[in-house]
Amino acid sequence: MIRSIHSTGGILMKKISFLVLTAALVIGLTGCGAAKDSGGTKIKFATDAAYAPMEYMDKDKMTGFDIDFLAEVMKEAGLSYDVTNTGWDTMLTSVKQGKEYQAGISSVSITDERKQSYDYSIPYFESTNMILVKEGSPIKSATDLKDKKVAVQISTTADTLMSKILGEKNPSLKRLDNNTLALLELENNGVDAVVADIAIVREYVKNNPNKKFVTISDTKNFESEYYGILLPKGSELKAKLDPAIKKVIENGAYAKVYKKWFGQEPDTKKLLEQK
Repeated sequence: MIRSIHSTGGILMKKISFLVLTAALVIGLTGCGAAKDSGGTKIKFATDAAYAPMEYMDKDKMTGFDIDFLAEVMKEAGLSYDVTNTGWDTMLTSVKQGKEYQAGISSVSITDERKQSYDYSIPYFESTNMILVKEGSPIKSATDLKDKKVAVQISTTADTLMSKILGEKNPSLKRLDNNTLALLELENNGVDAVVADIAIVREYVKNNPNKKFVTISDTKNFESEYYGILLPKGSELKAKLDPAIKKVIENGAYAKVYKKWFGQEPDTKKLLEQK
């Protein structure tokens, strides 16, 4: 009888010890996951997936240079994330608020004006704007656009540049929701030219070889600009993204993604010199 009581007590103590150890193990594993995964919370990125080859929808799949680049950065940073196609204006507004989306990646040029409302990661891509016209057009440079009808995507650096050249309230400057609509305007003779990022213009020409479009580079009037990941003011995410971006550029992962989408080596030295 006494032996039976001691035996039952021993079993009970073993069960309690097992439960305590199990609980401790679960807490320990959760803590490790949180450290790796920024509190176990996914970082939500907004984008405008209508910007091939940078970010676009291929049927129901989001793809592009920015999407592949971001995957490398977040892997390096050890952060969980997802990307939602919100459209351009919604991305700008929601990232500024910093509630539903904590960051934006969509070929966003770093400008002094935007820095008043946003923080940025370090630069990750060098670009410039380019003019697209139809074959036979008299337009040869940005200054030739002064008396012409020009389409741009609203709230982009192309919009800013052309507002200075044509005048902000000039009805000949057509500000459209995305570059796809701007390019259709040119195709349908609604405008004389489109101004947009070089990667987008070149991709469009490559995919439409029979439409006889001509690209015009104007380095005198269109300087190089750099893309960064868009962040709300004061975002703590910058301290995690910046070293990861730098590492991805330095370790060859960036060059691999760049060659996949553009077929050539990037100038990573020049990129790393940017602040």
